[in-house]
Amino acid sequence: MRVLLLEDERMLQEAIREYLTGTGYRVDAFEDGETAYLGINSNKYDLFIFDINTPGIDGLSLLERLQEKGIEVPTIFISAITEIEQISRAYELGCYDYLKKPFHLKELSLHIERLMKIARRKDQDSLIAISSRYSYDLNRRRLLYDGTDQSMTQRQSQIVDLLATHLEKIVDFEMLRHYVWNDAPIDNATIRAEVYRVRQVLKEDLIESIKGVGYRMRRQHQDGSMP
Repeated sequence: MRVLLLEDERMLQEAIREYLTGTGYRVDAFEDGETAYLGINSNKYDLFIFDINTPGIDGLSLLERLQEKGIEVPTIFISAITEIEQISRAYELGCYDYLKKPFHLKELSLHIERLMKIARRKDQDSLIAISSRYSYDLNRRRLLYDGTDQSMTQRQSQIVDLLATHLEKIVDFEMLRHYVWNDAPIDNATIRAEVYRVRQVLKEDLIESIKGVGYRMRRQHQDGSMP
């Protein structure tokens, strides 16, 4: 499991990094929110551990910025701050847990284990089964193939998101034009070309064409055929 740690106190940062690495986690540590933000945009993480008062971007503002981008990862805040307003804001922004400094490293480990159990249960509840190998994660807005993210462009991901969240229902050209192209004056041929590129990326034939109307994503039988 890969963890991003944002902590500007070097001794504490190193202690946490060494402890978690020793228990089997892969840890990327940052001292300021700006470089942490760049790291998050370049890598995929399973858990964030954020201090609140950090240089560049503080931990609360960083989480808010990530949520605006649709990046939702289980987050633990660690801080000496006791003001209820900031703690309340952390939970309002979607943090899963809060740990007050100073704390024992074993205590942090226990919080992580409990948090990941909750996250796994939540992930299981959010998955839409499409075929024996494909599923769609509603929380992360990601198409999974054998549990691994399907590589797609942003526009392709938006098309799949619209189809998967309307599974077994027809998505017409106007819906696609509104959701994916923000009502830009594009013709149906442009939409068809982009959907064709999505089909080329997928390892199974999940998308059905509805002539002159739009498309539909169908659940697949075990043999790969549509119902």
